[in-house]
Amino acid sequence: MGVSEIGEKYRCNICGNEVKVTEVGGGALECCGDEMELIE
Repeated sequence: MGVSEIGEKYRCNICGNEVKVTEVGGGALECCGDEMELIE
Protein backbone atom coordinates (compact mmCIF):
# COMPACT_ATOMS: atom_id res chain seq x y z
CA MET A 1 0.00 0.00 0.00
CA GLY A 2 1.44 3.36 -0.97
CA VAL A 3 0.97 6.93 0.15
CA SER A 4 -2.10 8.40 -1.54
CA GLU A 5 -2.83 11.85 -0.08
CA ILE A 6 -1.43 14.76 1.91
CA GLY A 7 -2.21 14.65 5.63
CA GLU A 8 -2.12 10.86 6.04
CA LYS A 9 -0.34 9.60 9.17
CA TYR A 10 1.75 6.44 9.35
CA ARG A 11 3.20 4.57 12.35
CA CYS A 12 6.00 2.04 12.70
CA ASN A 13 4.73 -0.92 14.73
CA ILE A 14 8.30 -1.76 15.84
CA CYS A 15 9.78 1.52 17.17
CA GLY A 16 6.71 3.78 17.29
CA ASN A 17 7.94 6.47 14.86
CA GLU A 18 5.09 8.45 13.29
CA VAL A 19 5.13 10.29 9.95
CA LYS A 20 2.66 12.83 8.53
CA VAL A 21 2.62 13.13 4.72
CA THR A 22 3.31 16.66 3.43
CA GLU A 23 3.96 15.75 -0.23
CA VAL A 24 2.79 12.70 -2.18
CA GLY A 25 5.51 11.13 -4.28
CA GLY A 26 4.26 7.57 -4.58
CA GLY A 27 5.70 4.43 -3.06
CA ALA A 28 5.35 3.05 0.44
CA LEU A 29 6.86 4.27 3.71
CA GLU A 30 9.15 1.85 5.56
CA CYS A 31 10.82 1.92 8.97
CA CYS A 32 12.83 -0.76 10.80
CA GLY A 33 12.74 -2.87 7.60
CA ASP A 34 8.94 -3.11 7.59
CA GLU A 35 6.13 -1.17 5.89
CA MET A 36 4.55 1.49 8.10
CA GLU A 37 0.87 1.23 9.11
CA LEU A 38 -1.65 3.90 8.07
CA ILE A 39 -3.26 5.48 11.15
CA GLU A 40 -6.98 5.99 10.45
